[in-house]
Amino acid sequence: MFIALPSQDIEQVVERTAEFWHRYRGARLFLTGATGFIGTWLVEIVRHANAMLGSDIQVVALSRDPDAACARAMQVFGASHVRFVRGDAVSFDRSIGAVDLCIHAATDVSDPRKAANRLQTFDTALMGTRRVLEAALENGAQRFLLTSSGAVYGPQPPELAAVSETFMQAPSPLDVASAYGQGKRAAEWLTCAISEHTAMAACIARIYALIGPGLPLDGTFAAGNFIRDAVAGNPIQIQGDGSPCRTYLYVADACVWLLEMLMRGTTGAAYNVGSEHVVSIRTLAERIRDASGSNAALTIAGTPTAALPQRYVPDTSKARGELGLEEHVGLNDAIHKTISWARMTTRL
Repeated sequence: MFIALPSQDIEQVVERTAEFWHRYRGARLFLTGATGFIGTWLVEIVRHANAMLGSDIQVVALSRDPDAACARAMQVFGASHVRFVRGDAVSFDRSIGAVDLCIHAATDVSDPRKAANRLQTFDTALMGTRRVLEAALENGAQRFLLTSSGAVYGPQPPELAAVSETFMQAPSPLDVASAYGQGKRAAEWLTCAISEHTAMAACIARIYALIGPGLPLDGTFAAGNFIRDAVAGNPIQIQGDGSPCRTYLYVADACVWLLEMLMRGTTGAAYNVGSEHVVSIRTLAERIRDASGSNAALTIAGTPTAALPQRYVPDTSKARGELGLEEHVGLNDAIHKTISWARMTTRL
C-alpha cells in the first residue's frame, strides 16, 4: 500500500516553482524513472500544480510495469494527467507523441557493486540515455534534463572540502567497480554532444545523497536502512567505521532544483544538486536514532583509522548563484519527515 507523500511539502514545491507552471501551461513532459523515488515526487507535484494552478501538464511516464505502478499507487499513477509508455530506457518505442520537455531520471536498478551487474549498469546509462535523447528530439522536446550523479567525479580527495563542477578528476578507467560513475560520465558526454547541434536545450543535474518520504528503506541508501532499523527498534548497523562524510538534501528541495534546471539551466552545463551541511555516517545514524525515540544500539562494523575520512560533499555555489536555488528543509526536519512516513509505511 502506498502512503501519500506530504501534501504540504508538495504544495510548497508548486509555490516555489510558480514560473515553471505558468511558462509550460498545457505542456507534455516525458519523464523516465517515473515510478522511482524522485519520479514519484515529480508526478505528484505535477498533479498538484494542475489542481492548484490549472497548469494542465501531462506526464508521459516511462515504466517497465505500469500495471504494478498503478496497483502500488493508483492515486499517483492512475491520475488523468499520466500516460504510460511501457518499457525500459534501452528498448522502449520512441513513438511517444509530441512532447515539450524531458527529464531523464531512469537509472539501472541493479546493484553496480556486484560484478555481474556492472555491464548492465553501464549499458543502461549510455544506451538508455541515447534512446531517450533520440525520442525527445524526434518528438519535439524543447528542453532536456539528464539526472546524473556526483559519482562522475570519482573518489573525492579527503582533503578537499567540497567538489565543484570544475573538478576534473574522474573514476579510473581501470576501476571496473566504477560502472555507475563511468556510465553517468558517458551519458553526460552524449547529452552534450547530441544537443550541441540541435534546437533542444539540454543540461545536467549531478545529484548527491537525498532523503525524504519515498526513500527506499532496504537498499544501498544508508539513511534509508538506518531509518528502517530505527523504526523497527532494531540495532542500527553501520558498515565501515562511520567516519565518511556525506550531505543530505530533502527530496522536495531537490525537486525544486530539478524543475528550475529544466526550465533555466544553461545548455551544456552541469549543476551539483545536494546539501552542503556535512555529517558523518555515524552522526547521521545517531540523529536518526534520536529522532525516532529508539534506544537501539549502533553496531559499527569497521575499526577507526588515523586516515582522513572519506567525503562525498558537493559545492553547490553554481546552482545557488546562477539559478537562485536554496535549501529550505534542514537535515533534522528531513529526518523527522522521513521517519513519520516510514512509520506509516511499516504499519500496513
